Amino acid sequence: MTTDRLMALDLLVSVLAAAAWAGAGAAAAARRPRTAAALMAGAMVASLARAGSVLALAGAGWWFVQEKVTVALPLLLTASVVAAVTAGPRLLAASRATSAAGRDAVGSPAVVVPLLGAGYAAAAGPVQTFLLGYPAEPGSALILLAVVAGAVLVTWRAMAPRVPLLRAATAATVAAALAGGVLTFLPATTAGATTPGAALGAATPEAATAGAATPEAATAGAATPGGGVLGDGAPAAAAPAADAPAEGGHDMPGHAASAQTSAQMSAPGRPVTDFRGPSEPAPGGTVRRFTLTARTATVTLSSGRKVAAWTFDGQVPGPPITATQGDLVEVRLRNADITEGVTLHWHGYDVPSGEDGVPGLTQEAVRPGGEFVYRFLAAQTGTYWYHTHEVSDIGVRMGLYGMFVVAPRGSATTGVDLTLPVHTFAGTTVAGDHDQPILQGVAPGTPVRLRLVDTDNTPHRFTLAGTVYRLVAVDGTDLSGPGPLSRAGLRLPAGGRYDLAFTMPSGPVVLRADDRTEVVRLTATANGTGHVSGTDAPGPQHTDRSDQSGNATDVTDAGDAAAAAGWPELDLTRYGTPAPTPYTSRSRFDRRFTLVLDRGLALGDGLPIYAHTINGRAYPHVPTQVVREGDLVRLTVVNRGRDTHPWHLHGHRVLVLARDGRAPTGSPLWLDTFDVRPGEVWEVAFRAGNPGLWMNHCHNLSHADLGMMLHLAYEGVTTPFHGGHGG
Repeated sequence: MTTDRLMALDLLVSVLAAAAWAGAGAAAAARRPRTAAALMAGAMVASLARAGSVLALAGAGWWFVQEKVTVALPLLLTASVVAAVTAGPRLLAASRATSAAGRDAVGSPAVVVPLLGAGYAAAAGPVQTFLLGYPAEPGSALILLAVVAGAVLVTWRAMAPRVPLLRAATAATVAAALAGGVLTFLPATTAGATTPGAALGAATPEAATAGAATPEAATAGAATPGGGVLGDGAPAAAAPAADAPAEGGHDMPGHAASAQTSAQMSAPGRPVTDFRGPSEPAPGGTVRRFTLTARTATVTLSSGRKVAAWTFDGQVPGPPITATQGDLVEVRLRNADITEGVTLHWHGYDVPSGEDGVPGLTQEAVRPGGEFVYRFLAAQTGTYWYHTHEVSDIGVRMGLYGMFVVAPRGSATTGVDLTLPVHTFAGTTVAGDHDQPILQGVAPGTPVRLRLVDTDNTPHRFTLAGTVYRLVAVDGTDLSGPGPLSRAGLRLPAGGRYDLAFTMPSGPVVLRADDRTEVVRLTATANGTGHVSGTDAPGPQHTDRSDQSGNATDVTDAGDAAAAAGWPELDLTRYGTPAPTPYTSRSRFDRRFTLVLDRGLALGDGLPIYAHTINGRAYPHVPTQVVREGDLVRLTVVNRGRDTHPWHLHGHRVLVLARDGRAPTGSPLWLDTFDVRPGEVWEVAFRAGNPGLWMNHCHNLSHADLGMMLHLAYEGVTTPFHGGHGG
């Protein structure tokens, strides 16, 4: 059984246990002893089943059971034993009684209170999991115990005119609640908090080890509350590890070294504003200059529907930015009237930190009437995108995004190359500005490349029917040995990109999103006729069911959308062929970080909120991850919640080491965004080769806005800005 299903099973039995104990108490209060006895028997079975589900879930990792093992399960089992011992005999006697008086005895406080108390204790388990979240700390445990004890005292007082030691018990309960509140919220504003401002990034790794203990602390040799730095004892020197490649710069394919020298990048106490792009292109390159003006506008979709939007240059998506490897990209951002402010973040592109576009960290947001110039070398090739990072949950949703594609040096453009940003705009799925299928004629035999980009907060599932194709690149990086695909579902994480390539067959090819929305229909024509859309669409055509190699392909008529919904999802970790990587899961890592993603009450900007949390904390109180240049860093991301979290680290691509303990068997996966689904555990690694201050966050931007983000800082790098973030 998968971890996700075990989590659901554990929730189910915890709710059943709470309902059965509470039902037994209610039946006893109603003087129905046989019903109460039957419910108590069911409650005891459910309580034992809860213990079994927790034990099974523990096999997936301590992260999934920490609060259950330390608080919820002991509380449930203790209350169950008390109820069985105190109420059980009386309940059984009342069930066998023949007189009304004997049956009425079941309604006494000695029977009802223990049964209801067990119900309160059982209910505390799911309440803790969903309201308080991970991890269970002394403060939250005291609050939970105080709530259960308070409920028992209120019930007892309501049923009996006199409760022994009521005042003392009430005082102890109140004291426990107050102590729990202090322990829960006070540390988040002191040692456990990330300090905004100039000190950000200047702290030593030892100073970052504040917060809740993680499972790796016992093996790594450092207790690390709150998910701070997890290392192998003392930090390693800045020199690269023995398994690092000989050349400088990044380890992953398609990257080049930064223009700054190593000595400049390693200088102590440097502000992030020093980490800017070069002023000249690489030899043979050219300067590509663009100007983008952010403004509110009304845009017209392909159907003629008009939508209010936030735009770059009055269009959604913004103007495409294209370059060739080695070019210098210079983008002047202006803000006409976006009152919230705007920046440009180059999603997946490892620009120098000062060009990263994070308000409050690498620059100030550009206010109306202002401007900011971004400049960086086009070293990486592939498919990327840009978007605002100021109030990004709203800004991106409203249209402040665009495409960024870099071609390899010396490549010739042949065939059809379509970039397809898929977005939910005003409640409608659109590709670019098309809310109707994009229709294009393509001559058979023409090479076709479809660049799929998910600019939403949630994943999209794509299917391509009518041809055999290959998934040739993910997040801008080419895959090793991509094999032929057909009848496959492609799940694309929020922020991620897939490049599909094929040769146009003699019949139509259809790309669908989410198994129902037709995004693109390519029709075989003699010479290729460009594209049309909307009401000019041709009617359904017969599909040639074989490609030019004679292999069976997929039908493309409208009725086949239902069939495509049943196509199995492609497992990227098994696709393609293995290839050498600069490090593996067996490498020596200089830093280890664990991020446990959950929901729960946490301190936000000075007030408790129901947050999306990291190690039990919400931004800005998640401790900063501190690294040194050259460190090999291992990152474990655990999702113990019910939401999918597309994880995105700025400035670095990560190599996937394992998902749920299984190493990839296909092509190496270099990603900048990866979906961590409920119950999943991802192990990824990166070389710290791009000094600066970086965001590390969930790219469901509403989750980030509710606390699920933190900073990654290189030692000695500071910020002159406030150190916070605008959203």
